[in-house]
Amino acid sequence: MSHILEVCTGSLHSVEAAVLGGAERIELCSALPLDGLTPPAEWLHQVRKRFPKLHIHVLIRPRGGHFVYNEEELQAMEHDIEAAVPYADAIVSGALTEKGEIDITATRRLVMAAKDRPFTFHRAFDVCRNPAESLEKLIETGCRRVLTSGQAPTAEQGIAMLHRLVRQADGRITILPGGGVNAANARRILDETGATEIHGSASVVLDDGTKETSADEVARILACIKA
Repeated sequence: MSHILEVCTGSLHSVEAAVLGGAERIELCSALPLDGLTPPAEWLHQVRKRFPKLHIHVLIRPRGGHFVYNEEELQAMEHDIEAAVPYADAIVSGALTEKGEIDITATRRLVMAAKDRPFTFHRAFDVCRNPAESLEKLIETGCRRVLTSGQAPTAEQGIAMLHRLVRQADGRITILPGGGVNAANARRILDETGATEIHGSASVVLDDGTKETSADEVARILACIKA
């Protein structure tokens, strides 16, 4: 089985490293210390121009914190999605209600703004109530993927839940494990969950304490999952 690695990139330097390491798909975002925000439009334009064959999934998240959005925020997200569509291969976003459930109305609006681009519901799923019921709601909204750690601190710790979600999805939606993925655990996560795709930043800590994607780590993860 051919497995796919999606590299989470929070800077243009990380994009370059991901491509150098052999990645064919990235999630483009900014502000990774805030768990990712919408990247500047210019980043997306540059990445598309420099790497025309790269599959670019763009995160749309206007701020850090919770995933309950007001009307003004939703309209801004719709605008950002519409601006990204000509350059992106997929959109990554999502919304919850104040009760911690999938905001079906808001999520449908975001999916519609993405037009023909596949839509990934991001890790807001990991703080939603009733994951089995929530997965069915996401299928109803037209989402194509769910990025999740299985509602655990890391995907490795969430293997049991991820396995249940993959079985429940039964090909109707793709479960994309993410969270703490590295070369040491990527293959185990794929094998034990039955997932076919996996998400990770493949990062290393730099001297100044920041994290950046490492081409070597990308290559190591790819070697593990394609072996």
